Amino acid sequence: MFRLDGKVVAVIGAGGGIGASVATAVAQQGGHAVCLDVKADTAADTAHAITADGGQAEHGVLDITDEAAVTACLDGLAQAHGHLDGLVCTPAINVRKPISKYTGAEFDKVVAVNLRGNFNVLMAAGRIMTAQKSGSVVLFSSIRSIVTEPGQSVYSMTKAGILQLAKSAATEWATSGVRVNAVGPGVTETPLTAPIKAVPDWYDAYANKNPMNRWATADEMAGPTVFLLSDAASYVTGTILYVDGGWLAADGRFTPPGM
Repeated sequence: MFRLDGKVVAVIGAGGGIGASVATAVAQQGGHAVCLDVKADTAADTAHAITADGGQAEHGVLDITDEAAVTACLDGLAQAHGHLDGLVCTPAINVRKPISKYTGAEFDKVVAVNLRGNFNVLMAAGRIMTAQKSGSVVLFSSIRSIVTEPGQSVYSMTKAGILQLAKSAATEWATSGVRVNAVGPGVTETPLTAPIKAVPDWYDAYANKNPMNRWATADEMAGPTVFLLSDAASYVTGTILYVDGGWLAADGRFTPPGM
């Protein structure tokens, strides 16, 4: 029930990080991974690595902030394959700044990718999947949809918004056989978090906040995502699966001696 045999799954952001890991896992579970990224060469690299390992994959270029391009891309995939069974959207950007120092341009930049971009993808996928009466969409939110910290205002806002988009779409499309969920990663080693890793004290502070005392790898986001895409999650919709190593379970209190 966890297999994806015969399913066509578009993975946006497949050029690296979590997206590349998800695309690889989709193929390993028998699915046809469509590797999409704003960077053509990295999308091609992921697809070629999958096919070299015996998996099924293709690649293409996609900027999720371009509504027309998103629609054309996903419509083209559905027409070429006869169906589009899964869609995963991972891209996000962040500008870490106090609210009082944010510029309007920076606000618009983050919102354009994280919120409008996901909305573009959700609209296009929803039209296809509701028409075919089946499909699973997985958006990427974050622990920042629930908890935040200084400098994360706009990013956290957008990640909470993505969760609400997933919930809303799930309620609208459930009777059409379409499921929509979100994954909420904890601190994960990706290109987006590379600036944190470069500062040892910052990196260690995040690791120590986590009950597992470590960061996640991008590969650790792949299994939960594939689960949500698969028939094993046939009655799962409108929710978020936090993959955070227990981050949200811990309140940061001192652990008494002997415990």
